[in-house]
Amino acid sequence: MHKLFFSFLMIVVWWLLHAMQLEEETALGTLHEGKRAIDRAAHAAAQQVDELKLEAGTLSIDSVRAEAAARAYLAANLRLAPDLSPQSGGWFTSAPEIVEFAVINEQYAFPYTYRNAAYDYEVTLRRPGVVIIVHLSCPRIFGVIDPIEWDLKGASELVFG
Repeated sequence: MHKLFFSFLMIVVWWLLHAMQLEEETALGTLHEGKRAIDRAAHAAAQQVDELKLEAGTLSIDSVRAEAAARAYLAANLRLAPDLSPQSGGWFTSAPEIVEFAVINEQYAFPYTYRNAAYDYEVTLRRPGVVIIVHLSCPRIFGVIDPIEWDLKGASELVFG
C-alpha cells in the first residue's frame, strides 16, 4: 500500500515539475518574441520621415505617424487587435502597455544620450530616433509559477540615404 501511495505522490511531483518547466520555457519564448516585436516597432517608427522638414533640409521624424507605425507593428508582430487588445484565440490574455514612447528629433544635439531612470534604460542616438518601452505580461498556462512581467525596451535611429 505504501508503494502505491509513494508512486502516486511521485507522479504528482513529476507532473508539477513538468508544468513548471513548460511555463518557464513558454515565458522565455514570450520574452524573445516580445523583444523582437518591440525592436521592429521601434524601427518602423523611426522610419517615419517628416517630409515637410525634409524639404527644408532637416532630418526629422513625424511623431504622429511614428507612434501609429509603432502601434501597428507591435499589434501585427504580437498578433493583437489594432488597439493592442488581445484577440480571441490569441496567445496574450492582457494588452501590452506602451509606458514610454519618445521621439528624439533635431531639437537635441547629436549624439544624444537618452536616459530613463524609472526603467533603468540608457541609449545613445547619433541621429533622430525613437525610444519605446512596453510593459508585457506573460500568460500562464498552469499557474504553477508566479506571474512574469517585463518592461521591454527598444530604440532605433532614422536611416536615411
